[in-house]
Amino acid sequence: MYQTDPPRPPQETMPTMYDLPSELVGESGLPDEFHRIQADLLSETCQPLTYPSEEILLASDLNLYYDPRHPLWYKRPDWYMVLGLPSASQQQDLRLSYVIWQEGIDPFLVVELLSPGTEQEDLGKTLREVNRPPTKWEVYEQILRVPYYVIYDRYENYLRAFQLSGTRYEAIPLPENRFFLAELELGLGLWQGSYQQTTGLWLRWYNAAGWVPTRREQAEQERQRADKLAEYLRSQGIDPNNLP
Repeated sequence: MYQTDPPRPPQETMPTMYDLPSELVGESGLPDEFHRIQADLLSETCQPLTYPSEEILLASDLNLYYDPRHPLWYKRPDWYMVLGLPSASQQQDLRLSYVIWQEGIDPFLVVELLSPGTEQEDLGKTLREVNRPPTKWEVYEQILRVPYYVIYDRYENYLRAFQLSGTRYEAIPLPENRFFLAELELGLGLWQGSYQQTTGLWLRWYNAAGWVPTRREQAEQERQRADKLAEYLRSQGIDPNNLP
């Protein structure tokens, strides 16, 4: 393709999500059952008060293409959040991948769930090999400059969180295995409980009122409130089934 004057914008000349692969067979770190359930819980309870839901992308195992100089290089975060981004309103517009030079907005937070074989890279303990793509840590910290990076090791029940300070990530103190993000008016922490019929220690969002309820929990809370109201009405001699 010949160079134009002025040059055409990347949105017109670079590969799009339709040109780039969404998965590679045999790739290490592909999601297991825990990854799927944990990602569902993160997405279901992520309800920031500072951004409308239609301007938030919550992605799980969606390829993230980050370098226009190397358009085939990508990372696949276990879960990540992008703020201020219009969500797809039509099924045909759902993203096949997330392409930085097309979207123009970097992720705000990335979560990696440690897996055997990926731990060293997730924790920034591997060095970049010559003529190979940068590590996850390098991409999140130095290239995309993602403000928050969270790592959860379910095998050791160990949560780590990092915040970008200047040019480097600094560890965030985690009293009670949780931390609050003022930008979202939400916090992220470890919760012991049952989700999708599976009991364990899960990474979950909370707000000033407590853990953000799931849809099932909300339905149960509404049912309990309705039962209490019906009981009160009966105590007053009113049949709740005969209300207009």
